[in-house]
Amino acid sequence: MEFLFPLSLLLILIVLVNIFLKKQKPQPTTGNHPSDEQSQLLPPGSTGLPLIGETLDYFFKLKNGVLEKFVAERMKNYSNKVFRTSLIGQPTAILCGPEGNKFLFSNEKKLVQVWIPSYFDKIFPKVDNADSGVASSNTEQTKLIRKQLPAVLKLENLISYIGTMDAVMKQQLRTEWNREKINVVPTVSKFTLTLACQFFLGIEDPKKVEEISKFVRDIDPGIMSIPIDFPGTNFNRAIKASKMMREKIQLIVRQTKIDLQAKRASVSKNLLMHMLSTADENGQFFSESYIGSHVFALVEGGFGTVTSTLTFVMKYLSEFPHVYDEVLQGKAYYLGPVLGTC
Repeated sequence: MEFLFPLSLLLILIVLVNIFLKKQKPQPTTGNHPSDEQSQLLPPGSTGLPLIGETLDYFFKLKNGVLEKFVAERMKNYSNKVFRTSLIGQPTAILCGPEGNKFLFSNEKKLVQVWIPSYFDKIFPKVDNADSGVASSNTEQTKLIRKQLPAVLKLENLISYIGTMDAVMKQQLRTEWNREKINVVPTVSKFTLTLACQFFLGIEDPKKVEEISKFVRDIDPGIMSIPIDFPGTNFNRAIKASKMMREKIQLIVRQTKIDLQAKRASVSKNLLMHMLSTADENGQFFSESYIGSHVFALVEGGFGTVTSTLTFVMKYLSEFPHVYDEVLQGKAYYLGPVLGTC
């Protein structure tokens, strides 16, 4: 269960300390120790050991599926609203409860902006469209890829995806779910990755999906691991798998481009086709490496979050059989009050 927590969980719960009052410089004081005055503006908490911080405790609880204890213990000791810590060598603030969630979601691009640890560049390297060798910033890359998504996620396209999702699910119910005992995580993983490959890459061949899934199985543990790039570590295996997966996707991009030029393939509604047939704001078409890098990130990112969500839905349905019975009968059911969540 240790890898069911997606990267999005960290991005939602964890915010660097410097987002607090980063745009507000500390007011001058008459004291002789302005650094002490500034430290009083930070949330309560502990940064743990030098360099390591509280990373070991965090990953120990993550591995044992009790990550909530990491937060609960510090909420009890420091504050039930916000506390500071240090994770993976980074000063970090964790916001808790409805107020913390509201602050994050209502202040994006105002007081809060998405931040990704620098070591993620080793797993998700950024590539400029011009292949100049100089990668643009996280923010610039995010803006560019977000401009491509609306065209792919238009209402008429989303409606057409429903038929594909239904067909894939029915096929997998016959082949993967038709047994007495089911290991949910790998089974759901196969379903979500199959859909991701179809919607982003236009891949329907199960053998090709399986090839990509082998890389994903090495990348996921590396994302949620201590970033030690040493042979044998999860992080090192993730870097190697990332490189091989990007090379595989780039080959798919190149072959699709050749098929389009030779008119052996028709333009479909997946992201790859859209990026191959659309120019950027400067009138230049996206390079193969640029497309491969971004499609890779979307396949990996979309796969993990959906897999986690579906797995927990299955878990809760098994724990609340009366809800399962209602769903089985085709009745809509809001799980919030039943599960005690908001």
